[in-house]
Amino acid sequence: MSLTHIAFANKVYLLMIFPPYRTFSSFLKGRFGERVQKITLDAGLNCPNRSPGKAGGCIYCNALGSGTGAMHHGIPLKAQIENQLAFFSRRYNAKAFIAYFQSFTNTYAPIDELKNIYDSILDYPQIVGLSIGTRPDCVNEDILSLISTYTDKRLVWVEYGLQSANDNTLELINRGHNAQSFSDAVSLTHKHGLRTCAHVILGLPGEGLNDWLETAHFVSQQSVTDIKIHLMYVVKGTVLEKLYDNGEYLPLTLEEYSRGVVEFISCLDPAIIIQRITGDPHKEELTAPLWALDKKNVIARINEYFRILETHQGKNLR
Repeated sequence: MSLTHIAFANKVYLLMIFPPYRTFSSFLKGRFGERVQKITLDAGLNCPNRSPGKAGGCIYCNALGSGTGAMHHGIPLKAQIENQLAFFSRRYNAKAFIAYFQSFTNTYAPIDELKNIYDSILDYPQIVGLSIGTRPDCVNEDILSLISTYTDKRLVWVEYGLQSANDNTLELINRGHNAQSFSDAVSLTHKHGLRTCAHVILGLPGEGLNDWLETAHFVSQQSVTDIKIHLMYVVKGTVLEKLYDNGEYLPLTLEEYSRGVVEFISCLDPAIIIQRITGDPHKEELTAPLWALDKKNVIARINEYFRILETHQGKNLR
């Protein structure tokens, strides 16, 4: 429990236990008994929403597809893996790792090519987890059957970008799928015995607190095991940046976002692991809001709102 009552001298006090939600770090520590470090990989794939004939992808996505651009810069997967294993081993003395295929859509290729990509981690026993970022409209039985073959020796997630449960918002941001597509993908993934991580964004154009809470309730009704909560920040070279420059989009303030995250989590199924509560924008790519660069301060403010609102994960679950 995140909230408990203690009696002292005939008075009852409310004790808040932090963090008042299920953290990813605690989950991994309980599973592996040690720190587990994530390494982010670029497999050089693209996104169906950016293919010829499409409208150029989501309005907030730039040419790197929210990734490192490593493959674009000529760094093969093997080198990406070994460079990061060496770096984090030195920096944090990490001995266990999760390979996260992050850039673009990591199921958007022929099945044989996908197998070669995922197999790239097999020579590294210290990689104990595999996480594959993709879209809900870009999986099928064959792909999920392939991914499930890696669960015998590793902890495996499929990460789906939902962003919002509001179909009008999904159309506005040119997402290219609806909320039902997400539900279908999660159900199919669950059928294959795989963990599912949902990505949601607070601060999308036209949305407010009620939309965020509806998304939290929607996610809680699915077979979702994990979630990442992101801030909508404006990246250079995107359609969203043009809207921002024209005064047609205004990012959230720190206070709006911090309180929104807490309200969102209070409506979230307490069984869901929360992998992230804010984003990590690259300084050189960020247009606004600049407060997003101070991650420690954002997390501190979120924790303060948990205290102010005296709430916790699942308190307002319906």
